[in-house]
Amino acid sequence: MPATARWPRRVVISAAFTLTLLALAVPADAHPYGYPQTVTVAADAARPDVVHLTWKPGGVDELTVLGVHLGLLPQDRVLLDGAVDTRDKDATILAGSKPFADYLLKQMTVSNAGRACAGTVKKAGDLAASGVDVDYTCWGAVGIARVEVRMLTDLDPAYRTVATGPKGKRQVYGTDEYSHDWLLGDVPPPAAATGGTGHAQSTTRRLVMSVGPLLLVGAVGSLLRRQLRRRRVTRVRPSS
Repeated sequence: MPATARWPRRVVISAAFTLTLLALAVPADAHPYGYPQTVTVAADAARPDVVHLTWKPGGVDELTVLGVHLGLLPQDRVLLDGAVDTRDKDATILAGSKPFADYLLKQMTVSNAGRACAGTVKKAGDLAASGVDVDYTCWGAVGIARVEVRMLTDLDPAYRTVATGPKGKRQVYGTDEYSHDWLLGDVPPPAAATGGTGHAQSTTRRLVMSVGPLLLVGAVGSLLRRQLRRRRVTRVRPSS
């Protein structure tokens, strides 16, 4: 009987442990169809006002689904049970189309100091294997580029994009975070450019917000103590 009583507890603990492992594994494979799509962010060594993005799908099925979404492929290529009927020519049809180029420029944007950069989609050789390059020309030399990526999230919010930038920096884009600032050039970040003034002001505000109430409470307490002392002196002082 005691062994029987302990068995359900072990089952519960084991099940909870398994569910925990599964929950921890979700972010690493949160892509709804397998391997995640990727984006490479790079500066142009010869043209400091240009930012290069290279988008690569996680699988050929993504190209088929996107082709159906853009009206370039028949609707019946995506079956009712979610299965995708892929064809070798899907990537070629997608790569050479204006709707796909427009989609890239809509879902991937670059801005420099709050001003949008103009994008140009390059001709893709093997879209499925090598991806597609998009060049963004900005108004001036780019120090920090704000890159926003929303690729395929309009098809399914579970899509994620793994981005790689200079010096191997990584960022995961998704519906919870579609914008990220990349340091590409020699222009220092705003905080460094102003000698850390912004950070100092922020720190000062936090100190004021945290210490201010304590000072107020201390001042009120001191005032009350002085009032009490005055009352005690008044009581013990003989009346004239």
